[in-house]
Amino acid sequence: MATQENLRAAFAGESQANRKYAAFSEKADEEGFKNVGRLYRAASMAEAIHARRELVVMGGLKTTAENLQGSIEGETDEFTEMYPRFVEEAEKEGNDEAVITFTHAMKAEQVHAGLYTRALEAVQGGKDLDLTDVFLCPVCGNIVLNAVPERCPICGVPGVRFGSVE
Repeated sequence: MATQENLRAAFAGESQANRKYAAFSEKADEEGFKNVGRLYRAASMAEAIHARRELVVMGGLKTTAENLQGSIEGETDEFTEMYPRFVEEAEKEGNDEAVITFTHAMKAEQVHAGLYTRALEAVQGGKDLDLTDVFLCPVCGNIVLNAVPERCPICGVPGVRFGSVE
């Protein structure tokens, strides 16, 4: 069982490094260090390769229906249990920025769970999700389908800032 625990730990570490290096890449680019940004992007992609391989080896990549069910459960836990607790703790500490960050994530996770539920229903019916476009809010991570709102219903960012996801 030590190998399974090691795979889970490695997956978590590689996943975090992937996201951290992606953020470092953007920061380097913003500061004018384009080649450092490229190096971090490559490292981020390498960490993603490691994480995916570890996920496969530990049996974490299943059918789309099973993956959706697990995603619904994970997102639901985040918006019903984890983030409400994090918001409460941040409020007690007076950390307003953390309260906003956690609240935005909590609300976006609820949207994600709903979208995964729709996707699961489609997959269980033998169909793909019926949609034309997918858009992502760059501030809170809200996902909207087919049309961009005038303003994000979670964080209020103007809809023109939403990015299209291919």
